[in-house]
Amino acid sequence: MSTITIEAATQSRFADAEHALTGGGDGASCQCQWWLMTNNEFDHTTRAQKEEILRAELGTTPSPALIAYVDGVAAGWIRVGPRTKQPKLARTRQFQASPSPWDDPDVWAVTCFVVRREYRKQGLNRRLLDAAIEHARSSGARVLEAYPSDPSAKKIPTNDLYVGILSTFVAAGFREVARPKPHRTIVQLELAQG
Repeated sequence: MSTITIEAATQSRFADAEHALTGGGDGASCQCQWWLMTNNEFDHTTRAQKEEILRAELGTTPSPALIAYVDGVAAGWIRVGPRTKQPKLARTRQFQASPSPWDDPDVWAVTCFVVRREYRKQGLNRRLLDAAIEHARSSGARVLEAYPSDPSAKKIPTNDLYVGILSTFVAAGFREVARPKPHRTIVQLELAQG
């Protein structure tokens, strides 16, 4: 049986972050910067520049992402952090149905999953999501929001599943708060205690 651990993505783990991001899908070219830039900025920023932006970002506190390790090998990644630090979310028309004000710093968002091909179908997305919930809670988030796809409503290409699948979030206790498209949902989990 494999040993799975989840750790904060930090500058000292940059090589591990790169390994996790480059094992399938668009992670290698995106460097998990999609929700941080305008379309124009994203299109005109090279992969090398995105890597340097990510490296600098991994030096911030709290960490903007977590890395899953399987037997010590970086196998997966999840971006989780304040929604205000992921500005493209507020500019995305289909997410305007969110019931939380976009300037609320206590609302965090899960926006990206990457699992290397050789580690898929082992439950890593759920393990990453559980760790992201605890990371957000311990960092003071009041609400955790996400924008998962619902493949039961429409067949979705694998590369478009980076936002996660609705059933994973529902199993973790999230509730659907809006459905801007038949296959796109907005879910939230209240983290405030007491």
